[in-house]
Amino acid sequence: MLLLGIDIGTSSVKVSVVDAASQKVISSAQYPDTESPIIALQPGWAEQSPDMWWQHAQNAIALCNKTALYDPADIAAIGIAYQMHGLVLVDKDQQVLRNSIIWCDSRAVEIGDKAFAAIGEEKCLSHLLNSPGNFTASKLAWVKQNEPAIYDQIDKIMLPGDFIAMKLTGDITTSVSALSEGVFFDFKNDELSADVMNYFGFSQSLIPEVKPVFSSHGGLLASVAQKLQLKAGIPVTYKAGDQPNNALSLNVLNPGEVAATAGTSGVIYGVSDQLAYDQQSRVNTFAHVNYTEQQKRLGVLLCINGVGSLYRWTKTVFGGNESYLQMNDLAAQAPSGSEGLRVLPFGNGAERMLNNKMIGAHFNNIDLNIHSQAHVIRAVQEGIAFAFRYGLDIMRGNGINPTVIRAGKNNLFLSSLFTETFVNITGIPVELYKNDGSAGAALGAGIGAQIFSSPKQAFEHMHPVQLVQPSAPRLETAYQEWKALLEKQLANQ
Repeated sequence: MLLLGIDIGTSSVKVSVVDAASQKVISSAQYPDTESPIIALQPGWAEQSPDMWWQHAQNAIALCNKTALYDPADIAAIGIAYQMHGLVLVDKDQQVLRNSIIWCDSRAVEIGDKAFAAIGEEKCLSHLLNSPGNFTASKLAWVKQNEPAIYDQIDKIMLPGDFIAMKLTGDITTSVSALSEGVFFDFKNDELSADVMNYFGFSQSLIPEVKPVFSSHGGLLASVAQKLQLKAGIPVTYKAGDQPNNALSLNVLNPGEVAATAGTSGVIYGVSDQLAYDQQSRVNTFAHVNYTEQQKRLGVLLCINGVGSLYRWTKTVFGGNESYLQMNDLAAQAPSGSEGLRVLPFGNGAERMLNNKMIGAHFNNIDLNIHSQAHVIRAVQEGIAFAFRYGLDIMRGNGINPTVIRAGKNNLFLSSLFTETFVNITGIPVELYKNDGSAGAALGAGIGAQIFSSPKQAFEHMHPVQLVQPSAPRLETAYQEWKALLEKQLANQ
């Protein structure tokens, strides 16, 4: 029996076909090969076309099928992972009304701040576990204020994964996890937040039917099945944001377990059983994939917006013709601490862990007589690791104290230099796994379809491929210099 996982990323869409018995990936494909565009009509804005995601998903599935390594008719269930916090709007005919306002768009910060003050800061934090901030509800309020003609045509609002499920099945559903990441959910009352809906003047009719993450979200339309060479009626049985899904794919489901990723964004994600929140909403708490009213499982999320984006920019500007692997090797040629060169990796919109400030990316202390290409690349990796440490210290202040962090051996964790810097500056060992968001979504589909008797069975064959322990001085002096530069920039905002 086979499972199909679809991961709707910012840069591309990846698809994996997984054998349920062995939990091994049979085939995977990514589309496109180059990074998908982000539309920035104004500084701080970020949009993508939902129809582009759908076309890319179909193309990626076709590429998997083309390998002829499996029979598409053997696929029994579909799971979807997606970039979090995006806003998708459709009319009564399920037609997209505008581009999606995606996760790193900063236009709604002021709207969220006003809602935070009007509803009451303590009430927001104790009920929503977050400030409305720059999340999906505030983005919808921006549309209501600035594009009333579009707002009046809305039949349903969705997160990106809800949209892809709609295109596959014709049904529109959502989940508590999705509503919480949009800051629509009241955790104290376990229901849609009346405070948010009433303050912004949203009708409850805009919200899709709410279903558990692990459940049937509709069956595959016959017309879509024929196009994708799949069986009509197979269910979509799992939908989750990329970071909860990354945690699932690393078998991070229980209180105290922690996952990390260093892709387009950098994230540390810890599971808790407490309705805890950060007083400044610098780290955010959402319903995890296994959250229920009876068994609270919360995901406490630290996000650094510009991790992979900065490394891509560095490759374009400083990398020449080097591949990412060659860049990693170059970075290792520079000494630890990059001889004083410091990089603040915050150039991709408002940073929640910096109180939604946009300070931009900064290269500090460049010495034209000392610093080389290798120094720049190493300083970028060190700056990203320092940002993780800064955010982890905030999480520690909120009760997340990991003894080990699980991460996929991909993206920046492919760099032994970055991984060692991360481990040494945080003082926490990292277990590296062969993990993938689309494969995790496929296993989530197996859980939702009850092909696995429990999540534990879905990961019974998963083992770490590497354990990296702290082994060197923690670059504490360099980190404190970096932190002082950051605090100076924050003070100037």
